[in-house]
Amino acid sequence: MTIGNFSYLPESSESINSIHTDSQLLNHQLSIVSTSRPVSSQIQQTSDKILPHLLHQLILDLSVPEKREYALIELSKQRENYPDLAILLWHSFGTVATLLYEIVSVYHYLYPLTISMADSTKASNSLSLLQCIASHPHTRHHFLSGIPLPSHQCLAHIPLFLYPFLNTASKSRRIEYLKLTCLGVIGALVKSDDEEVIVFLLETEIIPLCLRIMETGSDISKTVSIFIVQKILMDDRGLAYVCATAERFYAVTSVLNNMVLGLLESPSRRILKHIVRSYLRLSDNTRARDALRKCLPEPLRKIDPSFYPCLKEEPMLKKWLLQLICNTEPIDESHPM
Repeated sequence: MTIGNFSYLPESSESINSIHTDSQLLNHQLSIVSTSRPVSSQIQQTSDKILPHLLHQLILDLSVPEKREYALIELSKQRENYPDLAILLWHSFGTVATLLYEIVSVYHYLYPLTISMADSTKASNSLSLLQCIASHPHTRHHFLSGIPLPSHQCLAHIPLFLYPFLNTASKSRRIEYLKLTCLGVIGALVKSDDEEVIVFLLETEIIPLCLRIMETGSDISKTVSIFIVQKILMDDRGLAYVCATAERFYAVTSVLNNMVLGLLESPSRRILKHIVRSYLRLSDNTRARDALRKCLPEPLRKIDPSFYPCLKEEPMLKKWLLQLICNTEPIDESHPM
């Protein structure tokens, strides 16, 4: 399923070049960190939040292949303990390239599916650190703008490195976990309500990728995917984009309709909430609202009893659903005004 044509627009490298001085200074500071014992033995004797100098040493260890796996594990654990870890990761020399290397190195395992637990774990922890960078307001712009390629003629847009995982139809638990982690990175981007994020995602194929996962993924993958689509729709640009053509509109609503039917057998409050909010947002567009008068699923319009427990658990969901029903009430054309 495709939704229109997606283009990849060139980005300026000016914002990337501006961080070189900070990067050199930071790496000089990191390079003077020394420990009398291996960092792993020191971490084992500390509390959950490790000391700053050990954190710096772990970042340095990412550049050492023999120490990288352990460093990835421990740094992933420290994301909540150090809110500015993203800044250290981005500005430390070679770190982002190392994370991307660990992600790209497992591409060839996707077809056929022969990825090992060790490779899957390293890629997953690398993705977790990229999510840290994507979430931070001071590094999000750089994350979207990308990093200069050796030719310096174009940029490598980091989110695009995640798409091969989203594009695979594998049901393997390891691949599914990587896919979910990638969705978490994109989810962290849209959660910021940043216009730049929406513009970038509209220029790529994230919507059809999310729609595919909404149809075939696990429940948790479906939840994150529809959250991403909903957040895109909540932006005026996203709503206008989806409603610009009948093809895009019906591509989205047909998947939403199928999800509604699937919830009749196995209701999920979270998924139902995102479905209702997506439909409600679509109803803000005049043309989409007219179409929804005819194609809104009957289980929503008539509020199927299967959804009663979900509505009882979350009163706001009931309010949104009633507003959706009101917005899309069919017009009785037999009684002209």
